[in-house]
Amino acid sequence: MVSAPTFNILMYSHDTYGLGHIRRTMAIAQHLRGRGVNVLILTGSPLVGRFDFPDGVDFVRIPGMIKRTNEEYQPLSIRLSSRHALNIRRNIVVATAKAFQPHLFIVDKAPLGLKREVLPTLKWLKRRMPQCRTILGLRDIMDDAESTRAEWREKGIYDVLDRYYSEIWVYGNREYYDPVEEYAIPEAVSSKMVFTGYIPRALPKRGKMALMREEESINRKERLVLVTTGGGGDGYPLMDAYLSMLESMGDPPFRSILVSGPFMPKPMREEVHARAQRVKARFHHFHRRMEALMGLADVVVSMGGYNTTCEVLSLGKPSLVVPREEPRLEQRIRAEMFQRHGFVEFLPWSGLTPASLGTKVLALIDNPKGCCPCVNAFRFSGLDVISQRMAEFRGEGQ
Repeated sequence: MVSAPTFNILMYSHDTYGLGHIRRTMAIAQHLRGRGVNVLILTGSPLVGRFDFPDGVDFVRIPGMIKRTNEEYQPLSIRLSSRHALNIRRNIVVATAKAFQPHLFIVDKAPLGLKREVLPTLKWLKRRMPQCRTILGLRDIMDDAESTRAEWREKGIYDVLDRYYSEIWVYGNREYYDPVEEYAIPEAVSSKMVFTGYIPRALPKRGKMALMREEESINRKERLVLVTTGGGGDGYPLMDAYLSMLESMGDPPFRSILVSGPFMPKPMREEVHARAQRVKARFHHFHRRMEALMGLADVVVSMGGYNTTCEVLSLGKPSLVVPREEPRLEQRIRAEMFQRHGFVEFLPWSGLTPASLGTKVLALIDNPKGCCPCVNAFRFSGLDVISQRMAEFRGEGQ
């Protein structure tokens, strides 16, 4: 019996820092799956196996690398040189593309992949499978204009976008932030750009929310603040300031749940856990159902990564963003932009103290609409626009 032809989508997520890339990729993959569609994700995330994958979506795990600086990466766990580990990753990416024969190849955020590891695959697809559409998916903001322009010039990114990508999807709204202007993108490239809008997240079901409330021992009358630092690699100062705030309050008028992230160094994670226990706050180092946890919260405190911001806004939750400012300014730019539109409250990293955090958190608890007046007006279009592109690629609706 001959199998029916399928539409194969290969997705690449380099995953060298935090959880945002793989979670955005999974949200898109879950939406793309359907009858006759296979989605295969190439990922370096060491946590990918802890998420639930629906039918029609699977993954290939490439060796994990961790970012030390913007340009320095090391193997996460295997004892090899960086060059050797990158060679293994590059060969797996190429071999998977050759075996899977994708109709669509979606690369998340990094046009060349980690250290140019995707470039051989892009060249092979162009030479041997010219009918395969190659898509670069960019988050709304990469970095500040000066840094991004310099990096793209140095790495030849403008030429790569022109030569090897069929389309560039920007998961943001041009009226909020215009990368064409900010990053001086030439017309040959900007003509291929599609502004999809932000990528929404699935809302938790009531049954799961009720179960989560029971698991976390939170009753319906208690107000809850959720603090999350994403992957957690640089989240300790925020956790430290928040715990110091709780320690100074004695008996705060709300409950707290802290999620440090799996990449927070273990000694810091253990300290945060112990202090959280002493002030009767709940603690997790990782939670695979963050959307349900956020659904319980009255206020979310975060560092404002793209993924967390989309999750919080999907749920319409008032939130305080304390963005990192190194090694990139992306989170800071997004936080300031969204605060101007009334979607979030913002506290700069340089102003982070237990007292300033307490003032902001209490204001949000007491008057959420005053701090984030437009949070429920935020509109997502990312998945709808992606569906329209898919329908055109597959010749549907013509």
